[in-house]
Amino acid sequence: MSTRTASAGDIKEGSYIMIDNMPCRVVEVEKSKTGKHGSAKARIVGIGVIDGVKRTIVVPTDAAVEVPVIEKFTAQVISISGDSVQLMDLRNYQTFEIPSSYIEDEAKGKLEPGVQVEVWDVAGYKKIMRTR
Repeated sequence: MSTRTASAGDIKEGSYIMIDNMPCRVVEVEKSKTGKHGSAKARIVGIGVIDGVKRTIVVPTDAAVEVPVIEKFTAQVISISGDSVQLMDLRNYQTFEIPSSYIEDEAKGKLEPGVQVEVWDVAGYKKIMRTR
């Protein structure tokens, strides 16, 4: 799982963050200053890249948070069998399987053997994002 750290105060909408050990796309950030002796807090709302679940985290703005490193690459569909898709990575020609639940909705209808797809490798999870 490849991640790096960033300050919670530097997180912006549209960026990615790890919430509950799942990579999430940030959809809302609220920063609030607390009382006289308190520290500023950031409320970050994200939607899971892999599962689409909405998650929320509240942390001090100076706290370190994990940011996933997203690796994008092209793969070719070898076969489709029921609940999984077998792919070949076009960088090193290794084959691997992805469950059907890890396929973006817009790409589901377009998959057939021989089609090239864009795959995101995020924190150890692989997901088909679109066809090429």
